[in-house]
Amino acid sequence: MADIVVIGGGAAGLMCAAKSSQNGNHVTVLEKMPRPARKLMITGKGRCNLTNAVYDIDDLIANVPTNPRFLYSAFSSFMPYDTMALFEGLGVPLKVERGNRVFPQSDKAVDVVDALVRYCKDSGAKIVHAAAKAFEMHNGVITAVILDDNSKISCDKVAVCTGGKSYPATGSTGDGYILARSVGHTVTPIKPSLVALVCSNHFIPKLQGLSLKNIEIHLFENDKEIFTDFGEMLFTHYGVSGPVILSASSHIRNMGSKDYYISIDLKPALDEPALDKRIQRDFSELSNKDFINSLNKLLPKKLIPVIVLLSGIEPSCKVNQITKEQRQKLVRLIKNFKVNISEFRPVEEAIITSGGVNVKEIEPKTMKSKIVDNLYFAGEVIDVDAYTGGFNLQIAFSTAVLCGENM
Repeated sequence: MADIVVIGGGAAGLMCAAKSSQNGNHVTVLEKMPRPARKLMITGKGRCNLTNAVYDIDDLIANVPTNPRFLYSAFSSFMPYDTMALFEGLGVPLKVERGNRVFPQSDKAVDVVDALVRYCKDSGAKIVHAAAKAFEMHNGVITAVILDDNSKISCDKVAVCTGGKSYPATGSTGDGYILARSVGHTVTPIKPSLVALVCSNHFIPKLQGLSLKNIEIHLFENDKEIFTDFGEMLFTHYGVSGPVILSASSHIRNMGSKDYYISIDLKPALDEPALDKRIQRDFSELSNKDFINSLNKLLPKKLIPVIVLLSGIEPSCKVNQITKEQRQKLVRLIKNFKVNISEFRPVEEAIITSGGVNVKEIEPKTMKSKIVDNLYFAGEVIDVDAYTGGFNLQIAFSTAVLCGENM
């Protein structure tokens, strides 16, 4: 018999269990993977971007595109500076990098994981290696959690902190959605977010493996610009990936029903007149060269054949024969290199899941279910998601603290 069962030993589950245990409850965490917090181990490329150092709640809310107002109470109760203070207090020195991203000074996610697991255990919670498969109900409340071996744990209250459907190898396989539906909750459509994008352009396979730095992207929805970012990206055999692409993906809400494309500014430091002058200078130095051999100083080698093809200028044309109109078209192409987005990569490859338990069915001030009196939710299983930069882990921690303290 446990007072409280927390299903899922990830970031939200461990934090929720710790806070609930500190209130004197007997808490059991059910984690189906051999080790807790497997997904936390791979966040931030194994460095763990555990929050974002913003100090104003409105700035925090502004980075949540899905159901931001629902999180107001959770954020109010546990802000990024609270997260930072907690982990510093647990012996994990932190540092703040570009974009206010917060990492452990060691650059090792395992330090964050170990501290969180230790915090959970030291608070008095018990972590059990087991998977929940169903609830036992009596008079509209949960009386026990049934495990996959058909044994059960009787309890007074339950928190579902199972995560989403992304990175299933870490244990997030959508179990929480099934449990929520089984007791009458609705789950909004699940789709990937912070994920690579598939492109339909014929030249994409030729660019596979090309990494671009210091570029600027502009995301368009039906020819209306909806997002811009500066940084790094990568071409793959299917399309585009990398930091700026993952950020852009979280702004795509109607894939399939609207047209999306990304315009890449390959030379954002130069406006069109300055880039034109730069090209003229290169051309004057290489006046007898073929066009195909004239762009090595300007563009990565892999990109040149594609740019030449799209420019419409014959590869063997001597640069001193290129007209002003042709050159200006080349300038526009370099400033607006367009890739057409056809779909997301699978949800299993996404950093986070968009969609989840409907927020209208959860009390925002307690994280308690409005349908089942002794059921609570925290973390990614809820229909909330944010942009990249540590905001999604902050959602997990904030909702978990509110959930744990109110159980």
